[in-house]
Amino acid sequence: MTSEFIEHTTFVIERELPGSPRHAFRFWSDRALKELWNACHPEWTVLEEAFDFRTGGGEVKRWRTPDGEELAYHAYFLDIVPEQRIIYAYEMTFAGRRMSASLATVEFSPLGTQTQMKFTEQAAFLGDKGARRRRVGGTEEGFDRLASAIAEASDAAA
Repeated sequence: MTSEFIEHTTFVIERELPGSPRHAFRFWSDRALKELWNACHPEWTVLEEAFDFRTGGGEVKRWRTPDGEELAYHAYFLDIVPEQRIIYAYEMTFAGRRMSASLATVEFSPLGTQTQMKFTEQAAFLGDKGARRRRVGGTEEGFDRLASAIAEASDAAA
């Protein structure tokens, strides 16, 4: 048995997104639209990619960094209610070692002509005392890209 460091945490990130919940939901459920905001390391080589957006489906991404290390993301969609919520479990590994395991919930609510998106993640970070800070920061950056991608798509449609 190991005495490896583990940190359990929950964090919530909210964003006001342009357009309706239906429009915002598409940027999670459509592979090409999700790629607009979720691809964040262009210098990494994609080794594997799969996207099956349905309850019971999953998402897989595996990359090689410029240093030659592999990073992998494996998600499983537990509950999907179109335009309302997505619940998924996922794990991340680096160099063959599990970094974290999480349960995430994304909720979409109408807010006038916009959408209130609430993201809640319950995570177990393994072996790295700085992982929580990096995950929260990276998730916030991703959601900033999401808001920009939705705004750009809305501007293009206008």
